[in-house]
Amino acid sequence: MKWLWLAALLAFSGDVQLHLLPPEAKETVRRIEQGGPFPYERDGVVFANREALLPKQPRGYYREYTVKTPGIHDRGPRRIVAGRGGELYYSDDHYRSFRRIIR
Repeated sequence: MKWLWLAALLAFSGDVQLHLLPPEAKETVRRIEQGGPFPYERDGVVFANREALLPKQPRGYYREYTVKTPGIHDRGPRRIVAGRGGELYYSDDHYRSFRRIIR
């Protein structure tokens, strides 16, 4: 159980200011704030937080959105996870680590 706590601690790498994110991430945040439209079919699906890297919340609290990755033709590794309370988290490594987005 200790390793899970340590993994979660290492995987959450702090905060990042919105203006420091890649332009594609800023565009995804804009779409989330406006309620869409979203370019990927899976945008807005429930993010289950199975690895428990984000604060524990009931199932359905978090939703995931794709951040386009230049040069990659599928969804790529970058995501933004949005909480029902308005919090946003950025992952550039397909959920192995997160940074909370500060707006």
